[in-house]
Amino acid sequence: MRDRTALKPLTLVAALMLALASFPFPARAQDANAAKARALVDAAIKMTDSDAALKLLWQATEIDPTFDDAYVYLGLYYNSRSDFTDVVKVYQKLLKYQPNQVSAYLNIGEAYMSFSPAKTDDALVYYRKGYELDPKNTFAALRIGELLAQTGQRDDALKYLKIALGDSARNPTVASEAEKTLKQMGAL
Repeated sequence: MRDRTALKPLTLVAALMLALASFPFPARAQDANAAKARALVDAAIKMTDSDAALKLLWQATEIDPTFDDAYVYLGLYYNSRSDFTDVVKVYQKLLKYQPNQVSAYLNIGEAYMSFSPAKTDDALVYYRKGYELDPKNTFAALRIGELLAQTGQRDDALKYLKIALGDSARNPTVASEAEKTLKQMGAL
């Protein structure tokens, strides 16, 4: 006669494996959420009712908080309305889920510069963080240099402005702005 107690642990393991196989893996759930968020963004950009479109875009950020497109469209909308407080909120939420997103730091910096009066200290914090994450970002270097020049920190300003000036082949607009500021400082 067989000992049935030896089969029980094996049966339990088999049952657990079957149960695990029936649960969706997080990757599948993430893919489904990304698809839902994408569909909401696509629907929002086709709408003519701004309020309804905004609701869909914010809903997309709840369903998949890492989906960049929803934040980009929200940022564009609020920026077009000169609602810089909400631009900051949009990109701060993105940074909560994607803390290494350089463009979010730069967009927040630009929003702070658009306040009246500009919130230069706040902007500088975000430009510096963006530059820290991407030391080759000449736009961040330009903005840091400009702000430091405004506050009389000449040596540090020169360092960043020269970095921005050095990228004339890839980003002539940034280089041109850096050159203009350097000339105003009497450094060129």
